[in-house]
Amino acid sequence: MSAILPPATLGMLGGGQLGRFFVAAAHEMGYQVWVLDPDQNSPAGQIAERHFCAAYDDYAALDAFAAGCAAITTEFENVPADTLDYLAKFVPVRPSATAVAVCQNRIGEKTFLANNGFPHGPFIAVASEDDLKRAPAALFPAILKVARFGYDGKGQATVNNLDEALLAFAHFKGEHCMLEQRLPLDFEVSVVLARDENGRVACFPTGENQHTRGILDVSIVPARAPGCLTSDAEDIAAHIAEKLGYIGTLGVEFFVSRGRLLVNEMAPRPHNSGHYTLDACVTDQFEQQVRALCGLPLGEARAHSASVMVNLLGDLWYDGEHYREPDWATLYAVPNLKLHLYGKHHARPGRKMGHFTVIGTDAEAVQQTALTARRAIGIMD
Repeated sequence: MSAILPPATLGMLGGGQLGRFFVAAAHEMGYQVWVLDPDQNSPAGQIAERHFCAAYDDYAALDAFAAGCAAITTEFENVPADTLDYLAKFVPVRPSATAVAVCQNRIGEKTFLANNGFPHGPFIAVASEDDLKRAPAALFPAILKVARFGYDGKGQATVNNLDEALLAFAHFKGEHCMLEQRLPLDFEVSVVLARDENGRVACFPTGENQHTRGILDVSIVPARAPGCLTSDAEDIAAHIAEKLGYIGTLGVEFFVSRGRLLVNEMAPRPHNSGHYTLDACVTDQFEQQVRALCGLPLGEARAHSASVMVNLLGDLWYDGEHYREPDWATLYAVPNLKLHLYGKHHARPGRKMGHFTVIGTDAEAVQQTALTARRAIGIMD
């Protein structure tokens, strides 16, 4: 298709912080944005030209949405693939419903990886107790994960044997699940990339990720890993995007187990671990999303600074049972620290409310500054 140029209106399905950053990037580039999200307090809807406060299967709203947009994208993987497919009858939708559908279901995702020869951990699909009873003993200890809608550690249970797996499956009320071997982890890394309609790929530098209670806590870029490993991660991520026929920004998470790269998950959208690109790269992941959606050449993905990104969860807003605003002056006092707050209506424990990124030329100094700031704002190890 020919390039979509400003002041065209772009559509965003989903109104969280990823959508908000997309809206901001599109505005900087001269576009207008409409957001469709059922939350009346949608962070992206707050700054968009128009917010359709409607369900993703409200076809009257979808018709009106498509009629005003030159192209449509999404900020999270749980927008129904049927919705993306429906909108694609009227307007370009990137990434495609087919690509997003692969990432919506853990079983489908792991099957895609297996069928295409990408490295992954041992797993089985679980639709019944009998599937669990047939699981090889070597698969334990394992993690039982619901196939759909699990994220940030939700919908998961560590199980050491068959009895624990059966109990967890019952707790998940018989939802289809994936049983995945629990691997010895050296560390975790992720690659965020953009791919355009001509198959060109721009990979951002590989990040090293640390999680707390299943939620990303800290991302360190460049990753403290051998160059050959980070290069391999970028190659694997690029090949995944190619096999998906992907257009847009994609996140690929990896486990490093006994020195070996294994794909953990894919996210068909910008990724939390790519937030550092806002402050440390020539082009950030959200501008790349706009560029890929509109058929523009991708920007340069090079990092101009070392960086450490720290997530700010809703727990920070509570001092025991008392709700209070964190002491932002502590962070603003750090000259090479960039604070981003998402404008969410209410803080609750575990909810991503913002992040900060420390940048600089000395990677070790950046890491020390970020960890000191993390403790100063009240995040305990």
